[in-house]
This record gives sequence, structure tokens and C-alpha cells, in this order.
Amino acid sequence: MNDKNQTPVTPTLLQASKYWLKLGFISFGGPAGQIAIMHQDLVENKRWISEQRFLHALNYCMVLPGPEAQQLATYIGWLMHRTWGGVIAGVLFVLPSLLILMALSWIYLSYGNLAVISSVLYAIKPAVVAIVLFAAYRIGSRALKNKWLWGISLLAFIAVAVFKIAFPWVVLGAALVAYIGAQYHPQIFSVANSHGSKKASYGAAIIDDNTPTPLHAIYQPRKLVKLLLIGFTIWLVAIGAIFAIYGWEHTLTQMAWFFSKAAMLTFGGAYAVLPYVFQGSVEHYSWLTAPQMMDGLALGETTPGPLIMIVAFVGFVGGWTGQVLGVDSVLLSGIVAASIVTFFTFLPSFIFIFAGAPFVESTKNNLKLTAPLTGITAAVVGVIVSLALFFAQHIFILEKSIDWLAIAGTILALFALIKLKLSIMQLVFIFAALGLIKYFGVMYI
Repeated sequence: MNDKNQTPVTPTLLQASKYWLKLGFISFGGPAGQIAIMHQDLVENKRWISEQRFLHALNYCMVLPGPEAQQLATYIGWLMHRTWGGVIAGVLFVLPSLLILMALSWIYLSYGNLAVISSVLYAIKPAVVAIVLFAAYRIGSRALKNKWLWGISLLAFIAVAVFKIAFPWVVLGAALVAYIGAQYHPQIFSVANSHGSKKASYGAAIIDDNTPTPLHAIYQPRKLVKLLLIGFTIWLVAIGAIFAIYGWEHTLTQMAWFFSKAAMLTFGGAYAVLPYVFQGSVEHYSWLTAPQMMDGLALGETTPGPLIMIVAFVGFVGGWTGQVLGVDSVLLSGIVAASIVTFFTFLPSFIFIFAGAPFVESTKNNLKLTAPLTGITAAVVGVIVSLALFFAQHIFILEKSIDWLAIAGTILALFALIKLKLSIMQLVFIFAALGLIKYFGVMYI
């Protein structure tokens, strides 16, 4: 069926689009879980891209502000099917999450009864911890090829989890250590140091280690400048149109401006920028309350798509409660505000990929440039584990008591992922069903 000795057939843009849409609906587990899904699908099963090229692209996305999993999907879509491939991949990665969060936000604001949703979220959260740990295991088992990379990963974990060092500094430190180390011991940080395991495990890929760079991905400085100017023009026209219609002080204009700034600060994923979003949305603009923000975070953690999609919840609640389009159009107000917030949050991600990816492709065989990225990948494994610890602290500890049922759920989920080989989508649906059973069981007792 899947002959590893044969290169798979290149999918058409339509076939690829169907996959990106499916991914948008099943991308649970935050960036770690989403990257794990893409690795399993695109590297191991479909073999659209080799592991070395996949990790090289991932390393670049890790150092950018913005959601790295969405950027990785955009990168691979662009590499395979040019600009439209990247646009479709990036948009479809986000669109299902946006629509789902809009629907959940409407239920949240219209009825205010989250009992059934709370039961489902309670059941899914332990599975999310397992998904993140499983992602760290999968990526770490391939990226941590020697004790030095293990050491970088451990130091990154300690830096984030214990000393609360900001992710950009961890990334910079890992890149610097790897760059200096490669000058003396290049074999330690060589991404090609895999002893042939990749090809033996997965077989040839459409975009393989030695596949020539396609014409559209060849780096040209003038093209880089052109794309940056196009991206800036799109942003300027969009925010200028909102300003022209509503004025600068209007909620929609302020949302566009605020989340444009927030998008440039999302180094290290959503958790790095959440304090900034909380401060601005709750304390400065009063678009929503602190309890509403926490409810939105819970919804964002357990819906598909990037966790930064919590901004759509913020926009919807702010637009609805602020009645930005009039008292008789609260639903439309929420939809428009959520859409504007999402647009300005994700626009920079597309610009960074389309403008910068050609340069990154030109560095794939240059050890001086790939060694820092290899160090970053090692650090990211440690950061992913720290993220799992963050989840666990908020899920396993209720006030001052330990939730042993949640701990058992995580252990069971890990067993299902590692031993039973359940897919992430299957796992999430099973645990969601357990939450519904718990809810209806309590109702009729």
C-alpha cells in the first residue's frame, strides 16, 4: 500500500487543500500537538516532506513571532504549491478554529450556562497534557541526537519552568551555544547526523533532503523587499479603511491596532503574549472581564487551531458587549470584531513566511546557519515539556487538593497514544465523550 521504496505522488492543490482543512479541524493539543500531527501525517505517512526539511522549516517558524504550527503549515503549503498553496494552508489551519470559537462564544454570551461544556473541557484537559508530552517525546526522540543537545533541552526546560526566563532569550541562548559549538565540533550540530534512520524509517519524500529548491523558493533580495512592501501595504490599507469608516477611537480600530502590536510580540507561542493581551483587553480597554478571559482561555486550550485563537474570543466578546455595530446587531458585532482581530493577528505570519522562507531554504545545507537552528530545536523540546508542566499544574491541582482523576486520565491518554497508537483526533473525541457521559450521569443521579 505505502511502499517506502517509491516516492509518493505529488498532491494537487485541491488534494492538499482538503488535507489542510482536515488539519484545521483536528489540530488539538496546542502547538506541540499540532506539530506532532503534521509530522505524523506529512513526514511519516504521506511523505510530502522529509524530516530534515520539516525540522529546518520548523526551526525557522520557532524563532518568528506568531503561532509556529500555523506558520509551519503555511511554509509547507508554500513550498509545495507556491503562494496560493501557502495562503490556503495557513487560512484553513485557522478558519475552523475561528468558526468554532465564534459559535462557542455565542453560546457563552447568549445562555451563560457552561455546565455541559465545562464537563467536556474537564475531560479533555488531561488528554491535552498527554498530547503535549507525547509531542515532546516524538520530537525529542528525533531531534536530541546526542548528550549535548539533551543538555541544551534540559537547560531550556529549567530556564523556562524554574527561572521564568522569556522564550526569546532561551532561543537566542540555544542558537548562540550551537553556533559556537559548531565551530569546534560540527558533527554535534549537524542535522544530517542521523545514520540513515530517516530514510530507513519513512522512505523517500516528495520534498526530500536533496530535492532541488523549486524556482519560486529561490532567494532573491529584491523579491524579499517587494514582499515586505506588499505585506505592509495590505496592513496599512486594512487598518486605514477601518479608521476611515469608524475613526481612531472606535473599538474596531483600537482592536486592529492593539492586535497588530500583539502579533509582533508572540515569540514563544501564545503563552508568551497572554499577559500582554490580558492587560490590554481586560485592564486597559475593558473589552471583557478577567473571569471571561479565563473562560476564553479554557475554550481556546481545547478547541482545534492555535491557542492564540483566544484573541477571536476576546474580539467576539468585546464586539458583542460593546455593541460596536449597534444595539440591534450584537451578533454581527461579535462576528466582525472576531474576524478583524484574527486578520490582524495572523497577517504578519504570512508575511514572514512568504518573505523569509526563500532565504531559509537557501541555508538548508549551510552548517553555520543550520547549527543554531538545530540548537533551537533542542531548546524547544525542553520548552514543550515546560508547557506540559504548566498545563498539569492548572489541571491536576484544584485549589489545594490534587485531582487524582485528572492524573489518571493523563496516564491513560499517554498509554493510548504510545501503546495503542490512537490518533490525536480519536483520543480527543473519546475523552470528550467521557465528559458528556459524566455530565449526563450527574444530571440524572
